Amino acid sequence: MKIALAQMNTHLGDFSRNCNKILEMVDKAQSRAADLVVFPELSLFGYHPFDLMERSSVIADQDQALKALIDALPAKIYCLVGAVTANPAKGKPYLNSALLLSKGKIEKVFSKELLPVYDVFDDSRHFAAGRVQDNHFSLAGQKVQVLICEDMWGADSLHEHNPVDQLSADQIDLVINLSASPFTKDKPEQRIKHARITSEKLKAPLVYVNMVGGQDELIYDGGSFAIDSSGELVAQSPYCVEDVSVVDIDQSKKSINHSGSSPIERIHQALVVGLRDYIGKIGFKKAHIGLSGGIDSAVVACLIADAIGPENLTTIALPSRYNDPKSLELAEQLATNLGCDFKKLPIQQSFEQLVSDFEKAFGEREFSLMHENLQARLRGNFLMAFSNDANSMLINTSNKSEFATGFSTLYGDMCGGIAPIGDLLKHEVYELAHYYNRERELIPRFIIDRPPSAELREDQKDSDALPDYNVLDQSVERLVCQQAAPSNSTDEWVLRQLYNSEFKRWQAPPILKVSQHAFGRGRRMPIAHKARG
Repeated sequence: MKIALAQMNTHLGDFSRNCNKILEMVDKAQSRAADLVVFPELSLFGYHPFDLMERSSVIADQDQALKALIDALPAKIYCLVGAVTANPAKGKPYLNSALLLSKGKIEKVFSKELLPVYDVFDDSRHFAAGRVQDNHFSLAGQKVQVLICEDMWGADSLHEHNPVDQLSADQIDLVINLSASPFTKDKPEQRIKHARITSEKLKAPLVYVNMVGGQDELIYDGGSFAIDSSGELVAQSPYCVEDVSVVDIDQSKKSINHSGSSPIERIHQALVVGLRDYIGKIGFKKAHIGLSGGIDSAVVACLIADAIGPENLTTIALPSRYNDPKSLELAEQLATNLGCDFKKLPIQQSFEQLVSDFEKAFGEREFSLMHENLQARLRGNFLMAFSNDANSMLINTSNKSEFATGFSTLYGDMCGGIAPIGDLLKHEVYELAHYYNRERELIPRFIIDRPPSAELREDQKDSDALPDYNVLDQSVERLVCQQAAPSNSTDEWVLRQLYNSEFKRWQAPPILKVSQHAFGRGRRMPIAHKARG
């Protein structure tokens, strides 16, 4: 049996587009003599739907598209498509299902049993659990077991039971997993590890098809694969692009794509896809940033240029008297290197007028944090004004180390529609800068070498207010990513900062997730509490 791995970029709720994409991929698979085409989890609906599930009209639209899809399928080929189906029993109203389709017919429906409720997932909010034991069919003389995403991960400590344990190996010739597995830095290896555990338990080869593309803060990186019954990788699709590849596990030669094998290259690929899809799926064509001459905005400018093209990027320098003239020079040089538009909008006069107006009402004030934040918020105002004027999305440039410590200004440098490096520690931002400079000096070297500074007062450096970034990053990694207890004085300081700045992160833009534990939807920390231990 020849199986097509159709890793597809779905658009949540765009059923007509998803239906057409499925048909295109089925045609490609059929031209390569595939017997069965496997699509990702919820490939017709999109993943994750969250509270779209509460709109019955949206479910009805999906059902209408499903009927159109079934009618339009070509003859003599089968496909497994992910869709939302009604739950006929008591409990939650819907099932997360995989449908075995042929021309004009739903052959069988299989539903997901393990419904994750950790990190960014909340499947049991709207879905009822299916039964893995019921999820099997026969095709071309093969007995096929269907698993949907989390059903393959039951061996880990997060789950009370492993549904695969209930299956009989002598009743299975092949395992197929339909997934929408979001990217994290070590996720590709984890997927293959769990696939091998499942394959070994069931003594059968396994085909794994993963979604590709961005959806809100989540990035799906594809990397679909097939392993034989000994656990050897015999086929793998590329990362971060749509792809249709056909495999016959028993007869095919190895076809393995090692694209994105280095950690920083994987992160780069994922962030570009996530940024491109976030901007495009919302409906924007253009984006802009405040380009400061610092490392964070430089890296974000490069990511935007890769995602939507430099011709669609506007960079805006907003200097005050506290900015080193070199910063403006560096920002303009980077914009020239990228080939994007560069604008200069000084804020000093506006800043002085605002200070004057404030002091007329409240009296003279010594220079303080208020003056620093006033500059940041002025920049935010001008950048948002450009967004309204040019129908352009402002992209945030804050990193994870800053978000963790509250080293950011609400309604100032925290403005933006998306934070592409908000899950990167400061040292990872530098790694990405070096990645961009691997072939030529795209980012001016001095941007990378200079001490980081917000440039909001005389001779300011980040090190005036923060621990050394190498030490700070280790603390953020321990406390946020690993949820460990503080073990030194820096950890204790960072923990206090985390608690005290939680209200800021609740108001931050969505953050593209690349780590096991990002700020945003997957981290549900309260603001008002006294648990400071």
